[in-house]
Amino acid sequence: MAASVATGSSNLHSGFNTSRRLQSGRQSACTNSPALSFNGWLHKDLSWSQGAFKVLEMPKKCNLSQSAVTRRLSVSSCIGDGGSTKYFDFAVIGSGVAGLRYALEVAKHGTVAVITKAEPHESNTNYAQGGVSAVLCPKDSVESHMQDTIVAGAYLCDEETVRVVCTEGPERIRELIAMGAMFDHGEDGNLHLAREGGHSHRRIVHAADMTGREIERALLQAVINDPNISVFQHHFAIDLLTSQVIDLILSFSIFLHQVIRFLSRVTLLASGGAGHIYPCTTNPLVATGDGMAMAHRAQAVISNMEFVQFHPTALADEGLPAFLISEAVRGDGGILYNLSMERFMPKYDERAELAPRDVVARAIDDQLKKHNDKYVLLDISHKPKEKILSHFPNIAAECLQHGLDITQQPIPVVPAAHYMCGGVRAGLEGETNVRGLYVAGEVACTGLHGANRLASNSLLEALVFARRAVQPSIDHKKSSSLDLSASSCWARPVVPNALGTDTMDTILGKTEEVRRELQSIMWRYVGIVRSTSMLKTALERVDQLETQWEKFLFEQGWKQTMVALEACEMRNLFCSAKLVVGSAMARQESRGLHYTIDFPHVQESMRLPTVIFPSAAVNGTWSSRQLHKEVVC
Repeated sequence: MAASVATGSSNLHSGFNTSRRLQSGRQSACTNSPALSFNGWLHKDLSWSQGAFKVLEMPKKCNLSQSAVTRRLSVSSCIGDGGSTKYFDFAVIGSGVAGLRYALEVAKHGTVAVITKAEPHESNTNYAQGGVSAVLCPKDSVESHMQDTIVAGAYLCDEETVRVVCTEGPERIRELIAMGAMFDHGEDGNLHLAREGGHSHRRIVHAADMTGREIERALLQAVINDPNISVFQHHFAIDLLTSQVIDLILSFSIFLHQVIRFLSRVTLLASGGAGHIYPCTTNPLVATGDGMAMAHRAQAVISNMEFVQFHPTALADEGLPAFLISEAVRGDGGILYNLSMERFMPKYDERAELAPRDVVARAIDDQLKKHNDKYVLLDISHKPKEKILSHFPNIAAECLQHGLDITQQPIPVVPAAHYMCGGVRAGLEGETNVRGLYVAGEVACTGLHGANRLASNSLLEALVFARRAVQPSIDHKKSSSLDLSASSCWARPVVPNALGTDTMDTILGKTEEVRRELQSIMWRYVGIVRSTSMLKTALERVDQLETQWEKFLFEQGWKQTMVALEACEMRNLFCSAKLVVGSAMARQESRGLHYTIDFPHVQESMRLPTVIFPSAAVNGTWSSRQLHKEVVC
């Protein structure tokens, strides 16, 4: 990886200014070799837009019926040309808390398309157990929540963003309650507030251990009842096509096997994370880094991708899914033991089980390696049975299905990929450097999480930024026009029906093998503990694997413009994995979630976010290019 020292920041920040609004500006063609740098970000004056000092070149379950969710589109909600191109005022990619909350607000000002890859409830939101953090107790304070967030984020958080989120959080909770979300209350009638790792006060609003599901239920019900919102489920967003703004979204209807184009004045990307670049993840199957990869190909700036949060406690057993055992179990008194029944967390951190997730995950990883064990034990059985079952009914029921009674025995747990702290770089209103493109939720990097996310801050961030993106989106919609001819400016990708069933079966089988191999590489070389040589090996092996896979595809008759769900997911996984590896190679220190044995300490001079800018290249891989051929309008 070639490196050079920047002479100044002006040529690195042509799309940014000190107001923290990310301005538009067409970037050069995207590739798998973007310029990568650290951007200035200081503890006392945490400015998201300060100058970079270094430039590196990165080497190559809700129970809602389908009929209630998917409505037949009418002229009043959109305009279409025979069903293959659809026109809306606003387009939302993703149906988690960020996408749905935003859709409900902008629907007051125009038509909205919500494009979602599976059923609308199948998102990371739906699997969020612990809750939403917010200052709702008189003994708590915004300053305390801010301090906890910044400490957990290893002082890489943007202070302005942290203040905004912690200040606006309580109002966002009240809005959810007004919309019908039902959270747990104590005997005094007030909201029951839990405490989780890294929090100095009880501030976690929750619905037992199924908080995300309850929020998703309330939001989806409101969306279904809104005549201005049309939900397109089982539609896989392929690419964001841009000229000076986001012109249209290419989408593949998984059931209809048809490519559909969505034209809108404004696009919100709220597509979630990329947990499936790793073999063990708490994320649903839809989390394949689609939004990050799409945005990267559309020349959006990417930041902090090296900070992958591994949840310390996922249910561990041969053949079992990576079911998340909530942070709240440790917050409620759960104790971690190794298989010799030795409590080990006090040896690693004075906060013991209440230490932030990165500390706990590394401690467990160390114990597993020291003792050559496959898991450790999380024990909550010393608490009253009634309390366990009332606080953690979903966890208790899930474990019981696998023969584990958590009121009587400890839970076997291992770390699993859980949350991406990095993503598409966003300003205080969710704006990006691509005009008309806003981001919210896990796909975004707002500066809130820094080098490590504080427990239960993710739903909070999604709610706050989804709401903050509304007014600038409305303003952009009013000042822009819908170019009805834009659809003809881009050639439409095609479904590979001509290849035949046998060939497609061969391609899909090979793609599944490649996917498992990529996940294995990422876990072995870009996991909880890293090193320079491991990262270099990872980059080489990922590049080789991608080249081999693409060569195989094209030998089978695959064309650059062909689309299929598994192949498009694979290209996004490759793109996201390379963003993670490249960012990790640039950070030559250990901070938060990024721990490398070659640079085991925090370096004050490196307390700066990693930034990846798109750059031109002669040759790029399939995952780094958009699936279209621009034609003359």
